[in-house]
Amino acid sequence: MALNLQNVMLGSEDSKRLAEFYTEVLGAPNPDWSDPANGWFGFQAGEGSMAIGPHSEVTGRSQQPGRIMLTFTTAELDAEFERIKALGAEVVAEPYEPPGGGGMRLCTFADPDGNYFQLAPPWNPVAT
Repeated sequence: MALNLQNVMLGSEDSKRLAEFYTEVLGAPNPDWSDPANGWFGFQAGEGSMAIGPHSEVTGRSQQPGRIMLTFTTAELDAEFERIKALGAEVVAEPYEPPGGGGMRLCTFADPDGNYFQLAPPWNPVAT
């Protein structure tokens, strides 16, 4: 494959609040980089990264939160589900096996801006 997904940017009306939320979700002591004066925060998450910052066209909660979902992988789905739920994250779907999921389990949360994010086991693609 010629392309590698490096970063996902979440635009927010309140990027500081959103960064504080993801700091807890990711279990990080602080964002990996930040420019608080301009409202930007970044996190390394495995091989990818996430940037959170202001965007002129973003206000309020997400109106279509299922359009794009962040997925964080973990071998400890049930324990991480309980940990993140205890942080006060909005539970959208408790751990479940999606139809045709081949035994894979997912769970879904909403962040303070209403964006959906999921937990899933590490992906192990099958060669075709």
